[in-house]
Amino acid sequence: MTDITIYHNTRCSKSRATLALIEDKTENLTIVDYLKTPPTYEELSHIITLLGFTSARQLMRTGEAIYKELDLKSEQDEKQLLQAMLENPKLIERPIVVANGKAKIGRPPESVLTIL
Repeated sequence: MTDITIYHNTRCSKSRATLALIEDKTENLTIVDYLKTPPTYEELSHIITLLGFTSARQLMRTGEAIYKELDLKSEQDEKQLLQAMLENPKLIERPIVVANGKAKIGRPPESVLTIL
């Protein structure tokens, strides 16, 4: 069976639905409550690469108040965008599932099935 990691927010309905979809797909499921235990800089960079994103901004929740407060819309430095997500994990889009050397955002939840 495949090792699967989900970066999960228990308060998010999409995250809960995605978790429910993948729970029976593996015995090796790692659930990371990323608000309590954010990924490291290296992990976040790797996830962005696995997602096929060209910018950290593509993984950001740009509608969050903290995004506006930190004026991240005008930020062009990728390292600063990553750092903002590490310091404010609420900015990280959710849920993220990593499996088979790939990653997918569970929006809609069924989209993660393509990497399992």
